Amino acid sequence: MARCMVPQSTYDTPKNAPTISLSKFLNNILAPIFLSVARETTFINSIDVIRKLEKDVEDGHFRPTTKFVTMDVTDLYTMIPRHGTLEALVGFCMKHSKNNRIGTLYIDHIMKIARLILDTNYFAYYDKYYKQIRGGAMGSAFTQVLANIYMYEWEQDLIKYQKSKNEIYGRYIDDIFMTTNEPEHKICQILDKENNKNVNIKINYQIGISVDFLDVTIQNVNNRLRTVLYHKLAAEPYILPFTSEHPRHILRNIPCTAILRAAKICSDVNDFNVEQHNIMISLLLNGYPPKCIDKCFQHFFKLNAATSVLTDLNERTYQHLHQKLLRQPTRREKQLNIRLIDLIEAPTVLQSKIWDKSIMYSRYPYNFTVLAVYPNNFTIGGNKILLNITTN
Repeated sequence: MARCMVPQSTYDTPKNAPTISLSKFLNNILAPIFLSVARETTFINSIDVIRKLEKDVEDGHFRPTTKFVTMDVTDLYTMIPRHGTLEALVGFCMKHSKNNRIGTLYIDHIMKIARLILDTNYFAYYDKYYKQIRGGAMGSAFTQVLANIYMYEWEQDLIKYQKSKNEIYGRYIDDIFMTTNEPEHKICQILDKENNKNVNIKINYQIGISVDFLDVTIQNVNNRLRTVLYHKLAAEPYILPFTSEHPRHILRNIPCTAILRAAKICSDVNDFNVEQHNIMISLLLNGYPPKCIDKCFQHFFKLNAATSVLTDLNERTYQHLHQKLLRQPTRREKQLNIRLIDLIEAPTVLQSKIWDKSIMYSRYPYNFTVLAVYPNNFTIGGNKILLNITTN
């Protein structure tokens, strides 16, 4: 729980709307730089995790003794200390800047904006306003990149250790995943040591040959990697109902997107078949006609030249489909590839916007030479309106 204090009465509303815009602005400057620096040890989604695991198998590092470690950082956003995070931020900016500048902003300017954001974190609770004096606001865009920068400094010892052992290390905000071939007691000693080196960072870890990470269940089954979609027990099979007023193409995209996600994550054709039936049941429960579901599925397999998977669960065809889809960049990755260009000298958010007629144009161009042809009065609802038209 973040430490807070009551700053003022309920009627004196904090004017923090500009701070929200500043938070997004600073996030848009620093987040792409962080991702370019820490991309190797940062997971952007579950597909990223599976790619690294399958690469580990190809490189011969996956063995019968391979175990998986998952860690969760306790209350990361609200526990990061202000002084420590600002020190980490200034060190990060100094290391990844040019002539003490990122774009047109000096590091001093960035730090002043960061302090302003942290100093104006307010929230309401039981008709009173509170000021947050520890950690960052949960909904703030800047808090995420600030926490990432702070964690990146903390995790360097683990990253170096994993690299020396040819093992995987990756983090998705406050969730960490590792592979290990060490005896369990030894890896526990290492993790306990990391747990005690910073009073503000506390981790809860699990070690096993089967773990759940993000939305994937990862298993080592007799020296064979198995990945399956993970469903939380509390999750309900609710999706956008077919009876909603959304455009038809959006409703058709839902079955296609669900089956695409299953094909990327499930490493075995039988697991994929089970997930395909789960998707079908969820769609039926939400009012999707069987013909619509069947048509979407057939379109997906036909588009990917994998009809034999739908008809007879052909394992060889499915593995080809799985590998092909897994290697396709996601929309987020495409966006990152575009943004990871001249991030220090020319951040996207600081670049001037060029007028593009294909995006912004005047739908109805005005021609003042034809004003004289219009009448100078007209009637609306029985009321006569007079127009005074002046031409130059």
